[in-house]
Amino acid sequence: MAQLNGSSQPSETHPLTNPWKAVLVGGATGTLFGLAGFFIARVPGSGAMGTVMFCLVPFAAGIAIALVTPAGWSDRPIVAAAWLALIASLAALVATGKEGVVCVLMAFPLIFLALFVGVVIGYFVRKVATSVNRQRRTLNSMIILAALPLLIFAGHRAELPKLVHARSETITTTIVLAAEPEQVWANIQSLDSLTGRKPFLMYVGLPIPQRCVLEGTKLGSKRICYFDHGYIEESILGWDPPHRMRLSIDRTNLPGRHWLEFEGAEYDLRADGNTTVLTRTTTIASDLYPAWYWQRLEIWGVSSEHEYLFSDLARRFAVSRVR
Repeated sequence: MAQLNGSSQPSETHPLTNPWKAVLVGGATGTLFGLAGFFIARVPGSGAMGTVMFCLVPFAAGIAIALVTPAGWSDRPIVAAAWLALIASLAALVATGKEGVVCVLMAFPLIFLALFVGVVIGYFVRKVATSVNRQRRTLNSMIILAALPLLIFAGHRAELPKLVHARSETITTTIVLAAEPEQVWANIQSLDSLTGRKPFLMYVGLPIPQRCVLEGTKLGSKRICYFDHGYIEESILGWDPPHRMRLSIDRTNLPGRHWLEFEGAEYDLRADGNTTVLTRTTTIASDLYPAWYWQRLEIWGVSSEHEYLFSDLARRFAVSRVR
């Protein structure tokens, strides 16, 4: 898509023919639309973000980039401007603490696709506009640019009733350990240190569990799990050693997770011959849509936390399989 019209001939003339200036003009416009759309599509006091945020906002930014980027010698500046706007917008959100690195990386494919679809649509709208005189072309572009924020606002208002209801997801992971349930139980209720094998997401910002402290063994007792950044505070709701421990998650302060809430966790241990089948279940509430996209990534993230714990247990006991 380096040259959208497939020709080296200029499709229109423009006084700003310097390609670097053209990229800056388009990139600045796309960044402005992206960041403004981010705040328009937010739910005040909530981390909820929906299809408007991840699809309509970058789509509108792509149209704006294609409409305003000067392309006096080729159409390459439009593509470069789109990349600049994408990187600058996401970097600004990370730098200001509005989003975390993991969140941005997870959202990137969806945002990238919507942005470049918008660029293509905007490009063809621009080509049609060149068939009219310059004054009329400028007026049409201004009308479209003014309508884009209104489109984002209207889409957000239409989507808002769904965003106020969080989705609930349950993620379950199982491992078979060559140990008695009593041995495994002693290694999960309280952990002095965790040194498991890090999955990919932990190298790019997913919180890394370090230790868990159990403050009692009766219902209502607290269990606090510390991460490299932040902690999770839990309360015991079910206590049946060495078979079952059920926990509610009362408080978290993990960074960059304002759209995700951990609701509960459970450990189930079952003797199977000379081995123990350990199942870890985590229940989360998510404010991210579209669900078809985010659900898979949320399962990946929580499963990565499970796998880190299980790899630590596998280091202590012989492991048969994980499923």
